[in-house]
Amino acid sequence: MENINLDKLNETVQFIQSKTTCKPTVGIILGSGLGGLVDELTIETSLSYEEIPNFPVSTVKGHGGKLLFGQLNGKDVVMLSGRFHYYEGYSMQEVTFPVRVMKMLGAELLMVSNAAGGMNINFKVGDLMVINDQINLFPEHPLRGRNNESIGPRFPDMTEPYALDLIEKAKTIAAKQQITLHEGVYIGLQGPTFETKAEYKFLHVIGGDTVGMSTVPEVIVARHMDMKVFGMSVVTDLGIREEMNEITHEEVLEAANAAAPKMAFIFKELLGQL
Repeated sequence: MENINLDKLNETVQFIQSKTTCKPTVGIILGSGLGGLVDELTIETSLSYEEIPNFPVSTVKGHGGKLLFGQLNGKDVVMLSGRFHYYEGYSMQEVTFPVRVMKMLGAELLMVSNAAGGMNINFKVGDLMVINDQINLFPEHPLRGRNNESIGPRFPDMTEPYALDLIEKAKTIAAKQQITLHEGVYIGLQGPTFETKAEYKFLHVIGGDTVGMSTVPEVIVARHMDMKVFGMSVVTDLGIREEMNEITHEEVLEAANAAAPKMAFIFKELLGQL
């Protein structure tokens, strides 16, 4: 089995190109409760996932269901308003399919956001963290299967999954606006259960600062296709033993929505500097 179905990919790209004149150079994936960035977008074309051939459909509360094209701070972008998760029952190829579509449409940069549990003692609920590295603990890999060398290498290099130059720019933007912006490692798990106390402790011991149920597969596929990547987490709950309490998805969405304007500002300003 190949990890890429080129026929489906080309069919999807051709359909989208028939519906929009936008030529995106940047792809953006919005996580739980972070749809506020949509308000900053001058929308040219909006396509519901259901009408796009071969596209999965988001089933999670807090995630939109549209592929948006337009301008954000002078840049042409394609925005995934609502992402897809392995825990929803999709294969890794389906979860990451939109990233490949974005690249084929012209995007050379992928910007990703997520709502995540924080394990660093310096973090508070509502804080932002720019991701500088990741740990993949998913039980399946998006590149498993026969590789198509015309799309990307068999063994992609992951020494710099997140672009260091963009991280430095984001830190400068945040500092000028007195926005607290941490930097750290994101761990990706299958979900959909939130982590136990013991799991949080384990994940922090092995090097994680935030943990969530997305992002890692998309970033792997983006790097496979030689896209630059910038990522941020909103800390929506704490996995620090003294601070832990029962977590609900509604509380995660509430925390993400509260922090969304700060993240949107950094994303928008960063785009303006490209």
